[in-house]
This record gives sequence, structure tokens and C-alpha cells, in this order.
Amino acid sequence: MLNNHLKKWSRTISCALFCSWLTGNALFAQDINEAWVKANYTKREEMIPMRDGAHLYTAIYEPIHSQKPSPILFTRTPYKAAPYGETMSNRLWRSWQKYAREKYIFVIQDVRGRWKSEGEFINVRPFVSEKEKNGKIDEASDVYDTAEWLIYHTRNNNGNIGIIGSSYSGFYSLMGALSAHPAIKAAVPQAPVTDWFMGDDYHHNGAFMLCDGFRFVSSMNRPRPIPTEQSTPATPYYKTDEYSFFLKMGTLKNLTRLLGDSILYWNELMTHPNYDSWWQERDTRRNCYKIKPAILIVGGLFDAEDCFGTWELYKAIQRQSPDTQLELIMGPWYHGAWGGTDGSYLGNIQFGANTVLYYQDQIEFPFLQYYLNREGEKTPDSQKVHIFFSGENQWKTFSSWPSKEAKEISFYLRENHVLSTTAPLETSSFSEYISDPAKPVPYTNQTVYARPKEYMTEDQRFAERRPDVSCFKTAPFKEKLTVGGEIEVELEVELTTTDADFIVKVIDEFPEDFTYDKTKEKQRNTQPYLMNGYQMLVRGEVMRGRYRNSFEHPEAFTPGKTTTVRFSMPDIAHTFQAGHRLVLQIQSTWFPLIDRNPQQFVDIYTCEETDFMKSVIKLYHQKNNPSKITFIKF
Repeated sequence: MLNNHLKKWSRTISCALFCSWLTGNALFAQDINEAWVKANYTKREEMIPMRDGAHLYTAIYEPIHSQKPSPILFTRTPYKAAPYGETMSNRLWRSWQKYAREKYIFVIQDVRGRWKSEGEFINVRPFVSEKEKNGKIDEASDVYDTAEWLIYHTRNNNGNIGIIGSSYSGFYSLMGALSAHPAIKAAVPQAPVTDWFMGDDYHHNGAFMLCDGFRFVSSMNRPRPIPTEQSTPATPYYKTDEYSFFLKMGTLKNLTRLLGDSILYWNELMTHPNYDSWWQERDTRRNCYKIKPAILIVGGLFDAEDCFGTWELYKAIQRQSPDTQLELIMGPWYHGAWGGTDGSYLGNIQFGANTVLYYQDQIEFPFLQYYLNREGEKTPDSQKVHIFFSGENQWKTFSSWPSKEAKEISFYLRENHVLSTTAPLETSSFSEYISDPAKPVPYTNQTVYARPKEYMTEDQRFAERRPDVSCFKTAPFKEKLTVGGEIEVELEVELTTTDADFIVKVIDEFPEDFTYDKTKEKQRNTQPYLMNGYQMLVRGEVMRGRYRNSFEHPEAFTPGKTTTVRFSMPDIAHTFQAGHRLVLQIQSTWFPLIDRNPQQFVDIYTCEETDFMKSVIKLYHQKNNPSKITFIKF
């Protein structure tokens, strides 16, 4: 009798467990779509008070049913926390569906002074280190006040907050980490704005990023006198292609006249041409000390906007806050691609696999689950850095970046446009070109209205054909060369004018018989591109010559005098395969990506069209004045 009861009980338990497993798997297999979100989440809108009396618009999405307390996933944006009203944000079933399945609480906030939030908006508002003593506010204090409110005013939260955001929202994510609120356990800055003078959106090494800067500031920084759901209509400043428009406008002074007095930030840019205290206090790398939350920094190798910021923020935290749980992932992505669905190609270049899913499934989700939901395992120290190496299309993991085992390798400019690891022995040797601001070198071979993201891997053969681009090549490599980390450039130059820019492009030239596997090839264009001899841009960077010795105190060149120009290019991770060549292209215009340098030592932001002049530029490659580029070899 007892055995019969045990058998019956066993069958009942087995059936119950099976049904539970079946139900759980059915739930797990169910699509997280709009209908599912509406059935499983509620939305409310709050105006959360800050310490100075301002109120910030905040949309809160809470799960209706949850078996356990939920973590909070928080993002702050200057771009609109829409949709407003009862409509649900599609982020919940697109970007955040894995977290919705786990019944996270989602919070989306308009930052101070934007859209429906009160207060004054300040671009990259400087971090204030001693707010409590002087009564000031910053973005970190706004995060602290919001976090404090959320912990006490959201249903069934587990006391853990993660803050995530991309680009400008990446900056706000870092500010969240710097807020020191004990509930913030993790931050995921994706392509974070870090330093708008040295290497992100608005400037690179002091040179103004013209087409991006003008378009962004004229759209982003239109005045908003009162909280609103609608912005003032954008002014269509040009209808033709960007190259023609900016060349016709002539000077930055003319663009200032075009914008008028309504765009405050443009006028601030124009009055701070050098790296003064106004810029320095907006460098977020200066405040990365004693960070308590775990940090996952995300970026793209081919991000045209904030590639610099991603690499540099990682290095700053690594140096200033060595005890922080710090992770980094760099994929073969353009700006924001990590939030998409593919990442297997960019323009004509193939990456061999869906790199975005690798990030979303294997890196971001486990990271946030561990620190916010206490599920899974902590990332091993040996795998804190995930870097995709283009060229060989492989992910590599490291304990830190760059690899401690890596060594330097230098390539020297030589006669006859040769690039070699052997230093020159000639006593007199140089190449020269004439830089003419009236006919600047375009940065893309396309005729475009706005900058294409694909230019970061675009074929550079069109530029090699120009007489104002000096090109140097290695022989085909006999074995592969893998390089990663910052690139150091040292040019020995002579000018006939008092200033010039120096653009250096690192290029992978494919063999003449190169083709992709047609069965695996993904291309944006319907017509296959001729990849034989393709010159893939791996990294390009500009150095405004006047800042060669100091970004705070610019110096003129002495015409006819040999001068050294040193600068760093943002990190790369690339393998030049056997049979490929390393190519350097050196030029002095890259238009309208970079504003034109008048090539005279004048204030570029206020100069006249008559100030622009041609310059004969010599690149020396001789024993006493060698020009070289140095990589970190893996």
C-alpha cells in the first residue's frame, strides 16, 4: 500500500515538474513583442525632484507580475524619452527584450533642460567633485537624486540599479557611475562622449570636425525655452551635397553668420579655439577616481564619432581607479551598431559573423545579470577585455588593454614612396605635395548630403590618385602582421606657410587577386564591389600643426624650417594578412570632415576667405630627419 502511494506521489510530482518546465520554456520561447509588453508591464510618468528644485521627466515601466524583486535598468537621454503619454517605448521589445523577460524595471529620463525636464541644459556639463560643500549640481547629482527616489518609489525593486546609454547617453552613464549612489551597481557607457576637443565628435587634435559639428550643433542645440514634447523645426541650411555647401560657405565665420545668435553652443565653440580651462573641465577622463560600480565600456573600431572616447575612458578608469571591476569590448562597429541586429559587415568589408549578437548575448546580458540580478558568474580576470581584430575577423580576450606582451614596430617613410622597417640612410631625401585649401581632398569618394558611416572602411584608391596626397607602401607581407593599441606618428616636415594640418591614413591594401566568398558575402550595394587591390581604411586621424607642442598654447611654423610633428592616432586592432600591404596616405585636407586650415597662423574661427593660401609641404625621410609611424605588434 505504501509503495503504491509513493508511486502515485512520484508520478504526481513528475507531472507537476514537467508541466512547470513546459510552462517555463513556453514563456521563455514566447516572443517579447509589443503585445507581450503591454500585457506584462505598466507605464507611469513622474517629474522627479532634484536637490535644487528642478524636476526631471521620467518614464517608469514596471512589471505587473514578478516572482522576485527586480533590478532597475536606467537610461538618461538628451534626445527625448519618448513616447510620452500611455504609449510604451519600443526599447522594451527591441533593445531590452532579454531584460523584459527577466522582469527588470525600466526607467528612461529626459536630462536636465531637455524636452519635458525642467532646468538649464549644458553640453557635457562639467563634473563637480565637491558638490555637497558648495551646493552645486551636475549630471552625477541628478543621477544620485533620481536613484534615491527610484529606490523608494518603484514597486518590488531589489535595490540594484544599472545605468546604460550610448553616445551622449554614454556620457550620462559615466556620470551615473561617478554619482556614488550605493544602489548603482553597474554602468554600461557605450561610445561615451569623453573629450570634445581631443578626439570625440567636435574636434580631433584641435581640428574642427566640420560636417558633423555643424549638423549636430544646429540640430541638437536649438533653443528650448520651456519644457516641451515638440522641438522647434530644424532649419534646412543646405540642400546640395555637403562638399559643395561647405566649400561655398568658405569660412567658419560665415557659418556663424548663417546660424545667427540663437545657437549658444556654436558661439561658445567659436570663442574657445584652444584647449583652455573651458575644454579641460569638460574632459570626463579627469574624474575617474574610486569608482564603485562595475563598468562595461562598449565601442566600435569604426565609430566615426566617439571611438576615441571609448578607448580613452577605459584607460583613464584603469589608471585612476584600479580596483574598479572594469571591462571593455570593441567590435567592428559603426556608431551605435552594437544596439542593432547584425554587425557582420560595414560597407564593402566583411567581418565573417553576427558580431552584435555575440556582444548582446555573451557580454552585456551576463554582465548586467551578475551585478544587478546576482545570476551567473563574474567575468574572469583573463577575459575582462574583448577585442575584435579586423583583417582576420577574430575575437581575442585579454586581462587588460593593450596586451602587456605586445612590442613596438616602426615603419619609416623612404624614397620612391616606400614604407619600410629599415630606417633611411640617405642624407637628403624628401617627398612633397602642394596643399590647396581651394581644392581640398574629399574624405569620401561619394557625393553625399551627410557623412556616411561606411567611410571608416572605405576604399582609398580614389585619394591615392590625387597629387596632394603622398602615399607610401610596404612590399606585400610574407607573413601576417597583427597590431593593436595606439598608433604613434612622427613626421619631419617643412612648410612654406606658418600652419598646416597633417592627416595620416593607415590602410590595408588587399592583393590584386582578392575576393570574398560569394556564398557568405553581405553587401549594402546590389552590385558587387571590385575588391581586387581594395585599400581599406583602418584608421585615419588629423593633427592641427599649430598644436604640435601644446594644445593650450599653439605655435606658428617657421617657413622653410624643418619641424617635428608628433601625435597619436586612436587605437586599432587589425591583422594585415600575408600578401597584403600596409599603406600610409599623408595629406593636409580631408574635407568637409575636417574644416580647412588657412595654412596661416590666424584664428581659424574668425579669419577671412583671403587668409587661405597654398602651402608646399615637404615630408623628410632622411637619416637625420626620419619620419615614421609606430604600432604595437601582437
